[in-house]
Amino acid sequence: MDPPNRHPAEAAPRMHLGDGRYLDDAPLNGERPAGRSRKASIAFPPKRILTLAIPSYLLSPTVRTASMSDASNASQAGSVGSAGHPAAQNLERALMTSGHERPEGHTCPICFLLIELPVGEHSRRNVCCMKRVCNGCIWEARQRGMNHTCPFCRTAIPADDASTLPLIKKRVDKGDAEAIFHLGDKYYYGDHGFTNDVPQAIRLWTEAAELGLSTAHHNLGLIYYAGNVIKQDKPRGIHHWQQAAMKGDAASRHNLGVADENNGNHQLALQHFMISAKMGFKRSLNHIKDIFMEGLATKAQYSEALLGYRDAVEE
Repeated sequence: MDPPNRHPAEAAPRMHLGDGRYLDDAPLNGERPAGRSRKASIAFPPKRILTLAIPSYLLSPTVRTASMSDASNASQAGSVGSAGHPAAQNLERALMTSGHERPEGHTCPICFLLIELPVGEHSRRNVCCMKRVCNGCIWEARQRGMNHTCPFCRTAIPADDASTLPLIKKRVDKGDAEAIFHLGDKYYYGDHGFTNDVPQAIRLWTEAAELGLSTAHHNLGLIYYAGNVIKQDKPRGIHHWQQAAMKGDAASRHNLGVADENNGNHQLALQHFMISAKMGFKRSLNHIKDIFMEGLATKAQYSEALLGYRDAVEE
């Protein structure tokens, strides 16, 4: 199961990533937009940590590097709304009309109900099946005596490295995107005896992204856009956030708003913030409040965002 919050390894950028929390990073550039007293910041992902260490031999022998088509698409995409090309217009239309619902991973696989927000505080994920189960179903399972068994797959919860490794290997060998993504985390942060290896983490996150995992797209967007650990490539970072946002990743949607705001596309940025706020992403709601107080959003827009946010967190 997920252990308590912790600080990442020194080798990684100093981001205190707690499960279910998104914390402020440094501003994306050194200047504030004209007339603005406050600046939006990118949303870093929750640090979703699995149990115990995973040795390097569990890596799939066919781990893919970033595809050339991915890079090409990223370089052409840029910021949504920045060009009048039909392809850009189609992308903008798809981006603004999809990804408004919470992702599939926010639904408990046992009761089929949406997990209460913040998801990390109201659910747990086990290494045996990589399924996130809500706290209510975990409680029900314990009432039936399943204190040391996964509520979903009925596998005994591992107590040490030796019993954990076969479970992880099974999921990686089956091409489980969540398992591959979390293995990338181990290399990025140098967790549990792993040597910090950012290129390997990027390869694993890229594989998970190619399998459709929105959180992998989100992480790739962060590292390419910020350029803290690799050469900066903002268009490619934006491309990954676009892919994640269309899959319902609210943090990536918020980050697209930040990127557009920094580029001076304030109305488009506000649209992104409105969508993510209505998905229960509090940082977006707070930012809409800020820009409303500064006269850059209307009272009706803030009220709409607030009502949508409340509906999302009360689901």
